[in-house]
Amino acid sequence: MIYHDWIGVLHQLREKRQSCVLITVLSEQGSVPRDSGSKMIVSQHETWLTIGGGHLEFQCIAQARAMLESGTRAPHTEAFSLGARLGQCCGGRTTLLFEPLLQAQPEIWLFGAGHVGQALVNLLSTLPCHINWVDSRAAQFCHVPPGVVTHQPEDPLDCVAQAPAGSYFIIMTHHHPLDFALCEAVLRRGDFRYAGVIGSATKNQRFRYRLAGKGVESDTLARLRCPIGLPDVKGKLPAEIAVAIAGEIISVYQQTIG
Repeated sequence: MIYHDWIGVLHQLREKRQSCVLITVLSEQGSVPRDSGSKMIVSQHETWLTIGGGHLEFQCIAQARAMLESGTRAPHTEAFSLGARLGQCCGGRTTLLFEPLLQAQPEIWLFGAGHVGQALVNLLSTLPCHINWVDSRAAQFCHVPPGVVTHQPEDPLDCVAQAPAGSYFIIMTHHHPLDFALCEAVLRRGDFRYAGVIGSATKNQRFRYRLAGKGVESDTLARLRCPIGLPDVKGKLPAEIAVAIAGEIISVYQQTIG
């Protein structure tokens, strides 16, 4: 689809909470492919509009995506000579403004693809977030919603290590010892935005007692959510539990962006 309304594109990206860089032609001298005011929008995987094509545009897209990757927030201007060195034959000169428009998008790591995990991932996939779904049993991924990335590692603890800072960790595997190991690994990182473990009040007490005995500090333990989910949302059906957990995730990330 070809977009001519850059404001409309930005609105759509904002609705999806998807980060982008807005590139604007500020000035031009001599022969240039686009006039002042021309705009282009670059996300991590897509582009809209154009500032003239060619190697100039290719270089600007790469630069914009590098800004997104690094989380750069400050806008900056840059001048380009459209000569042989840039692979252009216009011979003019243009100055561009790069404006990063960053949207917070939660990075969610869901461990476990049982009945509750399957119900939960279907709900989370409708939210503006990145979802990593982890289970060593590949056969459990019978239905994967669009946009969800699946992982089948030999050791799920490897996924805890590779997750970026500020991630949301939801632990609900088929094996209590694995739940505990994952929980300990997440808490020892300390840089998580959310950490929740499915289970009963008894499981919560046992985990906290064992984690404290292994040296996990009380302040970190206090951030652990177990039992997971909003307590006012009752029910034991997978869909009911999933709603309670999704509601809690939403409440946490809305506090972050509010």
